[in-house]
Amino acid sequence: MVLSDDFNDPLDDREYPDPDETEDDFDVVPCPHCGQDVFEDSVQCPYCSQYITSTTNPWSGRPTWWIVLGIAGVVLTVLAILFS
Repeated sequence: MVLSDDFNDPLDDREYPDPDETEDDFDVVPCPHCGQDVFEDSVQCPYCSQYITSTTNPWSGRPTWWIVLGIAGVVLTVLAILFS
């Protein structure tokens, strides 16, 4: 079996990886208890040891006018279907 000496050849400019493209980028989010950055899929914060629960409430972070507008839209749609 003959191995090529290609591994000794220097890389061309087009073969070098871009410095901005790293494969080790991880998504981090702030811990809701202490504010430290933790990995997105962490179950427990390594700094404060509190368990991280995901907020799946659809109303969280929405302004009050948006919620009222959404509920009014649903009610008006139901009334339009019933009386048409």
